[in-house]
Amino acid sequence: MKSQLEDRIRERQARVAVIGLGYVGLPLAVALGQAGFTVFGYDCNQAKVALLAGGDSPVGDVAAAHVAELVSNGRLLPTADPEVLGQAEVVIICVPTPLTKRKQPDLGHMLTAVREIVVRLRPGMLVILESTTYPGTTDEVLRPLLEEGGLRAGEDFFLAFSPERIDPANTKFIFSNTPRVVGGINEISGRLAAALYEQVTPQVHLVSNPAVAEMAKLLENTFRHVNIALVNEMAILCRAMGIDIWEVVEAAATKPFGFMPFYPGPGVGGHCIPIDPQYFSWKVRQYDHHARFIELAAEINDRMPYRVANLISDALNDQGKPLRGANILVIGVAYKKDVTDARESPALKVIEILLKKGARVSYHDPFVPMVSNGTFECKSVTLTDEVLLASDCVVILTNHSGLDYANMARLSRLIVDTRNSLKGHKGDNIVRI
Repeated sequence: MKSQLEDRIRERQARVAVIGLGYVGLPLAVALGQAGFTVFGYDCNQAKVALLAGGDSPVGDVAAAHVAELVSNGRLLPTADPEVLGQAEVVIICVPTPLTKRKQPDLGHMLTAVREIVVRLRPGMLVILESTTYPGTTDEVLRPLLEEGGLRAGEDFFLAFSPERIDPANTKFIFSNTPRVVGGINEISGRLAAALYEQVTPQVHLVSNPAVAEMAKLLENTFRHVNIALVNEMAILCRAMGIDIWEVVEAAATKPFGFMPFYPGPGVGGHCIPIDPQYFSWKVRQYDHHARFIELAAEINDRMPYRVANLISDALNDQGKPLRGANILVIGVAYKKDVTDARESPALKVIEILLKKGARVSYHDPFVPMVSNGTFECKSVTLTDEVLLASDCVVILTNHSGLDYANMARLSRLIVDTRNSLKGHKGDNIVRI
């Protein structure tokens, strides 16, 4: 079956709409625009759209100069008007898929996007979902909704899933050199989606159906989740045994086969690792199964902020200082180093726990000027010698580059390091996870 759309994609003449201009959608929209496609960037956040239209970038991994150039030459058209979806031949959904408070999939943003598409769906269009979700979503949820207008998926329009593979602040593996996985609901849907990604990525791995691609994404992040849980548990046990877990991991990493280093920390955060395994656990419960290994990993990682809070309390106690009333300075609240994203960051949970225990908490993060998790809100303080000297305990929760950790070690009366930022530094004032 031949489609005119395939020719237009390969000639880079197809008009593409990307729904959601965040950490996933904006790099994709920029890559497509740089490849020569005309890209409608649709986002309901009007402030973000205005920023992009002015040639600026709200995403750290996307240079403002690239946005400005594409906006200037008409390759990237940011808008908050959903009517542009009707002008596109390819629509790609890149919206958040978080968890509810009960840790169940929240497809609200995705369903809203689909409703905007279905009223503008035309014969010959290709719809691709990139948002991470549970196996079966594309075929069992998106497909029926899109067919409500009378067009049939795989015949009148085409449908596929291709999981995003964005790793913020990773300068080695970026959008342009990371392979893509694609699964279509039928042969032509998969072929069309693969043809699109072939224009902007070095390798496309086409699988038999969307559920395989959806499961592949969950496997990728569950792999990381359970290995982080393993090393976090090892860190707890090593500390009890008086062994340096960081030296242990460094030694094990010298093995050139059969081992991949993961590192302990105050927990897991971001838009993938704490969330994606829960999507899988929720799905398998519908089949009367429990993902026990994954659920145990989640339990271990979810407890790490509490363990860090206890470590801080014990370290203060050893100095004759109670946690209640203590001045705690947190270094870093982003979920990983050198990013502006604090979503699901374990640092927020640590701060919440410390506040509930009566500590006075402030934080410094050059990438995150303000944070709020519903129970507290605070602004980043300037990191000065005076601030360090006035703190009863400094806690490193995110190891951003460019910070003077040696000065922290020198001036802090007590410093709890959860990221091995003080490697090589020794002192009675230093406590490591």
